Amino acid sequence: MEVVKDFKNWNFVDNSVVTIGTFDGVHRGHQKLLQKLVQIKKQKGGKSIVFTFEPHPRKILFPDQSDLQLLSSLDEKIELFKAEDIDILIVYPFTKEFAQIESEKFIKEILADKLKVRTLVIGYDHKFGKDRKGDINTFKTAAGKYGFEVEEIPAQEINDINISSTKIRKALFDGDVKTAAEFLGYNYFMSGIVVHGKKLGKTISFPTANIGIKDEDKLIPKNGVYLVGVEVEGFKGFGMMNVGTNPTTDADEKIKLEVNIFNFDKDIYGKKIKVEFIERLRDEKKFKSVDELINAIKNDEKNCKQILNI
Repeated sequence: MEVVKDFKNWNFVDNSVVTIGTFDGVHRGHQKLLQKLVQIKKQKGGKSIVFTFEPHPRKILFPDQSDLQLLSSLDEKIELFKAEDIDILIVYPFTKEFAQIESEKFIKEILADKLKVRTLVIGYDHKFGKDRKGDINTFKTAAGKYGFEVEEIPAQEINDINISSTKIRKALFDGDVKTAAEFLGYNYFMSGIVVHGKKLGKTISFPTANIGIKDEDKLIPKNGVYLVGVEVEGFKGFGMMNVGTNPTTDADEKIKLEVNIFNFDKDIYGKKIKVEFIERLRDEKKFKSVDELINAIKNDEKNCKQILNI
């Protein structure tokens, strides 16, 4: 899959099958739409193109809102798109200026002139252009003028996508990572860099990798202890992860992401790490002593290994 971030200097294509959207999480609902995109591409030829935005439009249109909770960062979204057999992913910079572009101009200059769109796959409720005045009828009217077809995604499928996104977020806020995985089509995951922590875990024989998440809008599941899958430096395995404030040992209430990786002892500070949430074990708890904390962690490890059957 080709990832295009420098759209202005990108070479034109001959013809394309295009869909447009934010695709946060690239979940099962999105995957169904993308499969349709690829199917049409195989029938009609050309290139399958996903046109998405960075940053999320809400960050530009509603800068005072601080409640944006994204299921995937851009890098994570790119990883998910690669699994969908898409030819080209265009990551277009969403700016205040772009938000003011007239819908007709967007269709002509980007879809028709640049992408040579042959078929546009779009939802019945899609809004675009200045003041969000463009809609499915705008596309259909322009289709004849610029020589492309419109494949409309019906209301039921779009509603399924929206319902899925809502249910995924609710499940993650509740710590129900199994339900989230059912709607996503994969285990919810987070990627970040291993950063230095207080190194308390090493002193109690449970060293942890502290994960720094770059994207401040990334949705973090409910505080608690989880069984997770881990990928770092070519290693693929499992571990147990605490999401929370470490109330037994820390005075501050800053959320920390710490994973104890099973059968692993390499120095990975500064390295990229990916963790995927498999199962929630328990709530985070403030223990009366460090000894009680250690016993709880030992029990967590035992439960993890029982689940994994190791």
